[in-house]
Amino acid sequence: MPHITLIRHGQANTTARDEESYDKLSPLGHQQAQWLGGYMSETQDRFQRVYTGTMRRHVETATSMGIADPSQMIHDPRLNEFAYFNLSQLMEQQHGLEVPTEREGFISHLPTVLSAWERGDIEGAPESHADFSNRIQDVMKEIADGQGRAMVVTSGGLIGAVLRQTLALDVVGWSQMCLAIMNTSVHRWQMVLGRPLLTQFNNVAHLDTPERHHARTHL
Repeated sequence: MPHITLIRHGQANTTARDEESYDKLSPLGHQQAQWLGGYMSETQDRFQRVYTGTMRRHVETATSMGIADPSQMIHDPRLNEFAYFNLSQLMEQQHGLEVPTEREGFISHLPTVLSAWERGDIEGAPESHADFSNRIQDVMKEIADGQGRAMVVTSGGLIGAVLRQTLALDVVGWSQMCLAIMNTSVHRWQMVLGRPLLTQFNNVAHLDTPERHHARTHL
């Protein structure tokens, strides 16, 4: 049975307020990825195929994990995150929704933005919600159809969207999943009779020791 493991990138630039500035790992993000790579090596968690999006934070995470042969990684833009900073800025300009400055503010901000995006109420969005959903379905199907265990290094919004498609979540449920997903967390699916079965969510066993608890980050 095909197995797919999705990994969220390490902590990125938390002070960023635009897509380009956000797209690089912080020093802690590199450390999180190194710890995850070491943990997978110790537990002999091996993969025949490794995919990443084409974003810098995806590739840096996979590289810092110490994947044996980076030249064998498959970089696919369909595994890239949706442009949340851009959507948020458009929502502020068009609907007066201020962008939060603290994490707690995103609890209501994220579902509001995603709901408007899904309805098509954000003019000039860099990508439609339908196109985002379709590209995820397409790339996940291709990965599921491949041979051997697959690792995918990507972003939290995309992982949340795969969870949404797997569990038939509404937009509020999708938002809650996205907010819960931690940096370098591990999520696993197993294909059963052609359908994805979620077998693990938000595992950060590589950060379980007391001296690493500070590295359990969401932003």
